[in-house]
Amino acid sequence: MTNNQNQPREFDAVLGGEAPPTTDAVLGGVKGVKKRLASPYAEIRLAALQDALNYQTEGLNLVIHSLHDCSRKVRQAAYNLLHDRIEPQVKQVLREYKYWDLFERINEPLNEGYIYNTFKKFYNRQVEIYDPKIGLQNTAKKAYVLDDDVTTFLREPEVNKVEALIFRGYYDLWRILSPEILKNIKALFYGPYDIDYQISWTATQDISLILKVFPNLEMLLVRGGDDCRAYSEPWEKFISLRHERLKVLIVETGGLGRDKIAQFFSLELPALEHLELWLGTDEYGGNSSIDDLMPIFSGNLFPKLTYLGLRNSEYANNIAASIVNSSVINTIKILDFSLGDLGDEGAEALLNCPAVNQLDILNISNCCLTEEMVERLKLLDVEVIADTEKEPGDRYCSVSE
Repeated sequence: MTNNQNQPREFDAVLGGEAPPTTDAVLGGVKGVKKRLASPYAEIRLAALQDALNYQTEGLNLVIHSLHDCSRKVRQAAYNLLHDRIEPQVKQVLREYKYWDLFERINEPLNEGYIYNTFKKFYNRQVEIYDPKIGLQNTAKKAYVLDDDVTTFLREPEVNKVEALIFRGYYDLWRILSPEILKNIKALFYGPYDIDYQISWTATQDISLILKVFPNLEMLLVRGGDDCRAYSEPWEKFISLRHERLKVLIVETGGLGRDKIAQFFSLELPALEHLELWLGTDEYGGNSSIDDLMPIFSGNLFPKLTYLGLRNSEYANNIAASIVNSSVINTIKILDFSLGDLGDEGAEALLNCPAVNQLDILNISNCCLTEEMVERLKLLDVEVIADTEKEPGDRYCSVSE
C-alpha cells in the first residue's frame, strides 16, 4: 500500500479563498497545509498548524517555519506545538528562538495570593530542585532551585555548565555565589519561592551588585518587598553601571519605591528587551507616581525595549493616559497592565490611541474593567489577554502583602 501524503485525510481542513472557509472544497495533504499556511487570514493558518504535525518531518518543518509568522497568535501556537517535542532539530531551534519567552509568563497563572509563585519553566528550561544526593544532570536543559546547599552545589563537577538558577535563599547572594565558577549563568531568580513566606518580608536585592558580579546575565528576576531594610543591607551602594547583555529585568514586589525606580532608570542596558516592574502600594513601600515613570515613556532609555510591564499598580489609569501620548507606545510590542487597578477610564484612553493597534499583546488580566469594556478592547487589532477581572468597583492592586 502506498502512503501518499498529498491525499486528503479525515483530519484535513478546507482551503478558503478570499475569506475564512465555510463550504469550500477540501484540499488535503501536506500541499493543502502549505497553501493554508500561506493564507492572509491568521485563523486559517492557525487551523493549518494543527494539521501540519500529521505529516511527519515535512509537517514539523512547516510548524518550525511558523515561529516567524507575522501573527503573534500563530507564532505562539507554533511554539506551543513544539516546546514539548524531543526531536533534536526542534530542541536546537527552540534554544535559538528565544533566550526566554513571554509565553512562560502568560501560560503559568499566578497562585493564590500572588505571593510565592513557582515556575514550571524558567529561561525556557525545566525547573528542578537541586538535590545533593542526585547531583547535576542535563544542566543545559535545567533551571535549578537552590537554597541552603550552596557549598555542595558549587562543588558539583558540572556546575560551571549551569545557565539558569533559582536562588530562594535570603542572603546577599553576590557574596555567596561564585562568579568564577558560575561564569555561564545567563538567568537568575532571587526571592521567596515555593515556601510559606510573604513577599513583603524579604527585601529586594541591590541589582546593580548582582549585575556587576554576573556580566553574562541575560535575565534577572528579583522578588520581594521594598520597605524591609531591617532584613537586608540598604541600596545605598547602588552603582549606575552599564551591562551589555541583560535582556530581561523583572522586579516582583508588593511595593516599589520611587528611589528604586530611579536607580533602575540610571542603568545603561543597551540590550534590554523586557522590563517588568510591579509597582504595588504605598503601605509596602510603593510610593511612586506617574512622574517617576516619565523617563521610560520617552522611548530612548532602553532602545531595544519591546515588552513594557507596569503591573500591580494603583495608578494604572494615569499610566494609560500618559503612555498613549508617549513615544514608547510606537516601539513596544507588548504592554502589560495586569494585576493593577486599570479601569474603564484608562481603557478608554487606550481605545482612542491608534498606535495601540501596533501592539502584538495587551495584557489587562486581573484589572478593574467592566465586561463591556473588555469586549470593546477585544475588538482592537491586537491579542488582548483578559483571563480574570476584579469587580469594577474594587480598585486595588493584586499583590501587596
